[in-house]
Amino acid sequence: MIRTILFDVDGVFLSEEHYFDASALTVWELLNSPNYLGLSGKDSFSTHYAKEQIASIRSKVFVDDKILNHLKSRGMNANWDMIYVTISVQLLELTAQLPEPVRNQAVLLFRQPLTRATLDTLREMFRKNPVTPDYQAVLAAYQDTDVMKQDIILYLNTIARHKLGIATDVFQPKSELWHIGEHCSQEWYVGDANVLQSTGSPSVQPGKEGFLAAEETLVSPLMVQTMFQSFSDQGISVGIATGRPALETYQPFRYLGWLDLIDQEHIATADDVLQAEKHYHAAPLAKPHPFTYLLAYHGKASEVKRWTARVPEHLTDDRETLIVGDSLADLLCARQIGCRFAGVLTGLSGKEARSELEANGADYILDSIADVPDLIEKLNG
Repeated sequence: MIRTILFDVDGVFLSEEHYFDASALTVWELLNSPNYLGLSGKDSFSTHYAKEQIASIRSKVFVDDKILNHLKSRGMNANWDMIYVTISVQLLELTAQLPEPVRNQAVLLFRQPLTRATLDTLREMFRKNPVTPDYQAVLAAYQDTDVMKQDIILYLNTIARHKLGIATDVFQPKSELWHIGEHCSQEWYVGDANVLQSTGSPSVQPGKEGFLAAEETLVSPLMVQTMFQSFSDQGISVGIATGRPALETYQPFRYLGWLDLIDQEHIATADDVLQAEKHYHAAPLAKPHPFTYLLAYHGKASEVKRWTARVPEHLTDDRETLIVGDSLADLLCARQIGCRFAGVLTGLSGKEARSELEANGADYILDSIADVPDLIEKLNG
């Protein structure tokens, strides 16, 4: 019998497409804006693109989404991590293209933390010695390794050794360069009106409207309202465990009429992850670490530090708890805490995700969350 259901958000309730659009635009800006690497050679950078232009940029930057699918298939769930990996490989690739005397100087920059000052220095080098992004380089860099999860980020140090002949440990989760990409991504997603509230800092490149007010739902908003109310009537608890920040979770849930149907003590977001990492000096807690699911299950008034453990606790009523997600990262979370998992085929990979979910032992595979009520009726009937 299922008594608790914990839902992911992106690829489950809301389309991931705008997040990946924002991620592609972030990489594009980091490469081309004069505020960053300035490869376009222009003194200004456009923040307004038609839908077709965004699709073209995303296709180029992520190689027809092959990079996104590759990283997700290895358990990487956070868009900010995907941005960091993509731009870091490009930094190494671009530096490797510099003529030898300049390259030798540039290589020294990778012995210390990569900052805005680092990007400024590289921009001047690239301006005097033109280089060209190789978007296929990300796929090529990882083709001979089977690293998973956060080790994908750490493997960037190995890539640096291969490309530049340098021993370094400069590439780390949540580094300064990671945060540069995170902030730029938030500018694109939440827009100028919300970026200060979202990040605590204003836009570096103003003029972005953001995608936040135009969320695309994967099923009817009314269907979700009805589902949540039905679960409440049946005494089934509902929790939300998402990699989205709080603003990007609460705002759409509010205007879609879902927020008042969920106990907000059981909504866990990226903000909770970052706060716990900082407060408890914990290892990376983003999925596939199950911290967000444990917090959504136990609630924010629980003993939060317990859910940060490197070896997560199993739920005491694990077979009575169902996680509903769209990715391998969500499935790995379910396995670590011992509960059942239902994979929905509405994420980035669509129907093609079925084989991956089956291969990794998903308990149930559904076309969408519209099928969840029927599954619960079958399991609890």
